[in-house]
Amino acid sequence: QVQLVESGGGLVQPGGSLRLSCAASENILSINVMGWYRQAPGKQRELVATISRDGYTNYADSAKGRFTVSRDNSKNAMYLQMYGLKPEDTAVYYCYAYRWGNNYWGQGTQVTVSS
Repeated sequence: QVQLVESGGGLVQPGGSLRLSCAASENILSINVMGWYRQAPGKQRELVATISRDGYTNYADSAKGRFTVSRDNSKNAMYLQMYGLKPEDTAVYYCYAYRWGNNYWGQGTQVTVSS
């Protein structure tokens, strides 16, 4: 089983920035795909960004140009750098991993964008 722990969430003003981190219990070289999802109150969980073992990235349209996903295999960590945050970015952000046909999720970290 892969354990995932997010950190870095918090309260930020519109236009501000945050960097989220995800620490994995396993060597992330063994994980095919990692990514970030988010879920706002009353909304379904939605994809934000993914990154493959080889470093290929994909982004939701809402994240393109503002968010950057990266991974550091030596630290078993994944990151989400967020710029130009908007109130509609407010959500619980979840770390995600896919390995051997299974999905794994972190506990989530709250991001609140408000003036």
